[in-house]
Amino acid sequence: MKINRLKIVLVEKEKTNKWLAEQLGKSEVTVSRWCTNEVQPPLETMLKIAVLLEIDIKELLNSSK
Repeated sequence: MKINRLKIVLVEKEKTNKWLAEQLGKSEVTVSRWCTNEVQPPLETMLKIAVLLEIDIKELLNSSK
């Protein structure tokens, strides 16, 4: 199930997985797994990502409807 839209939002913001990993102090593998929805980042991390990308956290999530 695709819960997050991280990969799409990064493309829209012209940012890379590597950039995000560096900003968060995480490995590129971890960010890649988030982008493919293999695993989900903690909510606190999602908030940090939203701040870094200057978006509302809701933009990182797929609607449940």
